[in-house]
Amino acid sequence: MKFALFYEIPVARPWGDRSEYDAYQNTIEQAVLGDQVGWHAFWTVEHHFLEEFSHCSNPEVLYGAIAARTKNLRIGYGVRLMPQPYNHPVRTAESVAVLDLISGGRVDFGTGRSATRAELEGFGLDPHETRDMWREAIGHVVGCWTNDEYEFAGKYWSMPKRRVLPKPLQKPHPPVYGATTSDEGHAEVGGLGLGLCSFAVGVPPEEIGRKIAIYRDAVSRCATPLTGHVHNAAATFTMVNVAPTETEAREVARDSFEWYPKTGARQIATVAEYMAERQQALGNYGYAAEMKAHADDGSLELLTLDILLDLNACVCGTPEQAVEMCKRYEAAGVDLLLCLINPYKIPHDKVMQTIELMGREVIPHFA
Repeated sequence: MKFALFYEIPVARPWGDRSEYDAYQNTIEQAVLGDQVGWHAFWTVEHHFLEEFSHCSNPEVLYGAIAARTKNLRIGYGVRLMPQPYNHPVRTAESVAVLDLISGGRVDFGTGRSATRAELEGFGLDPHETRDMWREAIGHVVGCWTNDEYEFAGKYWSMPKRRVLPKPLQKPHPPVYGATTSDEGHAEVGGLGLGLCSFAVGVPPEEIGRKIAIYRDAVSRCATPLTGHVHNAAATFTMVNVAPTETEAREVARDSFEWYPKTGARQIATVAEYMAERQQALGNYGYAAEMKAHADDGSLELLTLDILLDLNACVCGTPEQAVEMCKRYEAAGVDLLLCLINPYKIPHDKVMQTIELMGREVIPHFA
């Protein structure tokens, strides 16, 4: 199992003139340290309008800065939002190719469709169309990468024959992942031959393993991969804080580890509200109803760090404890563990400590 730094880039209130500046400068410094101490990759989200939760709306600019300052870290889109009008497929193909060239072929291309009302409504999207848009867009992007000249006429996008430049360094193209939460989505991602980003927080590794098994079964039967070849790799994410003592790790992590899953669940729950107002069935956003139920009945407020630890649903403790906690994810079939090292307001020096201790004392156990 490999390890990646994973970022939302939260900016906790109260905000000052330099709050966002500090958040980005700290992120770059953390990535450089991760490169030095043996982390495999650096991934971020793409989110819009999610104040405090994520100020990472244009991550590819950040990726360029990190590519210039690192030598070994792979750089992952976690994820690029594919529906229109978030990102046009041709612009996506061009942007990823440029990053692959300047990084020396270090890009992993995660794709998704978004799952919050703020973003869907803010960009005028019909939630029922996002999955079809996601799937169509991936086909166009890969077509742009793998053909000297390319043309397409789909339901959502069309282009006359053009030579889309530049082409990525990795051949036939950077690895492509699909993000999902639901069981149905895990089966679809596998059926398309894509790598998997299994995105859920506060979930025990054993439940992640169940979902990965759905993916593995589907990908094993994939006869016509969407990208032309099967990329059989499973990634998931978890919150991580490591310190010299268990007491310190818990004290540093508690507020952020409890805030993040509650806030994330409430963001997803807003999709259920949005679609109800539009008089639409939830369809493949069915998991939003579960989040809304937890928000409405108050059960989200019962989530504590102690419960997360009892469920083995995070990594928090000494390096020795972290090794054992991470082994559960490896046993679940995870190939790439995306480590959310600052879910909300963990101080920069404590994040750096986690990166250092993980790199020096945990990751070598999984070589």
